[in-house]
Amino acid sequence: MSLQFASPNPNAVPLHVIEQDGLDAWLSGQPDRVRAWVAASEFTASLGQTLLVPGETGDVAFALAGLGSDTARSRGRFHLASVAAQLPEGDYVLSATKMDDLEEAALGWLLAGYTFDRYRAQKPAKARLVAPEGIDARRLETIAAGEVLTRDLINTPTWDMGPVELEAVCAKLADQLGAQINVIRGEALLEHNFPMVHAVGRAAEQAPRLVDMRWGDKGPKLTLVGKGVCFDTGGLNLKPGASMGLMKKDMGGAATVLGLAHMIMGLNLPLQLRVLVPAVENAVSGNSYRPGDILTSRSGLTVEINNTDAEGRLVLADALSFAAEDDPDFLISMATLTGAARVAVGPDLAPFFTDNADFAAALQEAAKKVADPVWRLPFHPPYESMIEPGIADLDNAPKGGFAGAITAALFLRRFAGETPYAHFDIYGWNPTAAPARPKGGVGMGARAILQALPTVLDL
Repeated sequence: MSLQFASPNPNAVPLHVIEQDGLDAWLSGQPDRVRAWVAASEFTASLGQTLLVPGETGDVAFALAGLGSDTARSRGRFHLASVAAQLPEGDYVLSATKMDDLEEAALGWLLAGYTFDRYRAQKPAKARLVAPEGIDARRLETIAAGEVLTRDLINTPTWDMGPVELEAVCAKLADQLGAQINVIRGEALLEHNFPMVHAVGRAAEQAPRLVDMRWGDKGPKLTLVGKGVCFDTGGLNLKPGASMGLMKKDMGGAATVLGLAHMIMGLNLPLQLRVLVPAVENAVSGNSYRPGDILTSRSGLTVEINNTDAEGRLVLADALSFAAEDDPDFLISMATLTGAARVAVGPDLAPFFTDNADFAAALQEAAKKVADPVWRLPFHPPYESMIEPGIADLDNAPKGGFAGAITAALFLRRFAGETPYAHFDIYGWNPTAAPARPKGGVGMGARAILQALPTVLDL
């Protein structure tokens, strides 16, 4: 799916975007027939309300869109996207509209055109927006394309998006944007010292694998690691059915870093990008890894398995160790890792962990600018003892139920070494439809990271 702005044309319908408390002032400058039409149509400029206004000959002269009140707008984002979903097919151009968040509005309009139509025909919004003056249209279209990739990957069920298919997506992306790709599969994972990736994925029909993609040969080195658990049954600690229903999205971390990689490469940022995706299915078979097993990781740290449903941190651990060996300037992991993160901040915020104060500040400022909310959680050192079981270096599932997102992040930090590092524990799923974000898979944190990179890496 390609989401693009309409080309400028003289037939585009002018669109006036009006805040609720500015309606009277706007009407005062309009002819009597317009004021009468607006009053008869009961247009109040409430958030998302639209109205087509006829000209003297009966044709559409212009359209109105309501932006509501400050309070209404504070409870959401991408407000212009709800307008795009309601207007009839055609091209529209913003006219005499002053909006502080014009880029957000334009991107939201683009994303309002997204539908997941692989298995059933859908009806996307057909109102097209002419790129507003003053925005970088190509940049927004590239960002939208990355978001579409993330959403499509998460929405696709595992039948069509297992480790084999996820690898194929990576290969296609590399081919399209000029990256190099290397893949280690199956038993070769043991030969190349990725024992925990192998252990988690060996019970599935599709062999586990590690995808390694590189792009760019100049500038600072950024490495992205995405959890690619294409389905998570829980392993021998089998999930109940209700908890298994959305596990096609357990590769949401991989989907998000691939969407972000698409943005970085598509915008030709001056950096060296590396993307690592451990792609596995956590299945049940006679050779499944077991509770009580002790695995030796790539780094040499031993891990006691106290729950096979805490598998994401295992595959990420080997990938993070591998990433750190290359000494990148910054290392980011993204994963749909813990239910504790969702309990803490809900489905709309992307929680992140970092010891790098400069990155945290840049990211939080960027998140506000691009309407991609994040929330910093702590690497809390006193909890380190919770991930140390005694008979091994680390415990993959500490007992007690406390601080699950933090202990998982502390676990991962052990494998990042001294590399500047941030970890995102995202949900990757929008449970309720909202403007520009239909129910289903969604990117979280990627646009904020993209916006922060020039500051973080001094680009």
